[in-house]
Parts: sequence; structure tokens; C-alpha cells
Amino acid sequence: MQGIESIPCHLVPAAHAALSWVNDTRGSNYELTGLVDVDEVDNATQPFEMGLVLCDGEICSREQVRVFPEGDSYHFDFVDQATPDIPPLLDPPEGLRSRWLDQQLEKREFVLLLYYRGLW
Repeated sequence: MQGIESIPCHLVPAAHAALSWVNDTRGSNYELTGLVDVDEVDNATQPFEMGLVLCDGEICSREQVRVFPEGDSYHFDFVDQATPDIPPLLDPPEGLRSRWLDQQLEKREFVLLLYYRGLW
């Protein structure tokens, strides 16, 4: 994953436009925190795919989008994936985490949670 500060310059406009498109389409208020699957994108003037790592408060998500450059603007489509390496929902829906923790603590003496770049 490339963090927000290390996004290649030639992908920054497309990444921000994709963020706006996802927020408008989903009715969400995500912030862009990084990109995945962009290592081989050398030419941002041709159609390409990229994974957006998006966060809104405590909830983080990954959206895989296909980017179609059109002059100074872009057109986007969501990409359907069979089973991505990084799951699309990087955090459980609100309320599920505490329920899951309670269930685990009933079975075990303690639970160790690791949080790494949006994955827990």
C-alpha cells in the first residue's frame, strides 16, 4: 500500500477525483488514506485500475475502481473482484467489534488485537 504522502504525482488527480466519485456514489464522507495495486500504472492517460483505501472515522474500506481518463477529467466504474487480498471492509460494521470481543472473552482469558494499516 502507498500511503497518502507517497502517492505518485501522476496519480494524485485521478485518486482525488475517484475519492469524490466514490463519496458521491455511495453517499459517504470518506477520506483517502492510501492506494493499492498501482505499482504498474506508469501512464495515467490510459484506462487503469487502482485500489482506494478510504477511512471515515473508525470505519475503513477498500474500493477497487477502474479509471477512464477523458481529457482533464475522469470516468470511473467499480471493479468486481472474486476474493481480494485485502478485504473490501477493513473494519467491522459499527457495533460488531464489541459483540465479537465479548464472545471471545467468554471463551478466553484475554484477547490480543493487532491493528496494522486499517486491518485488525
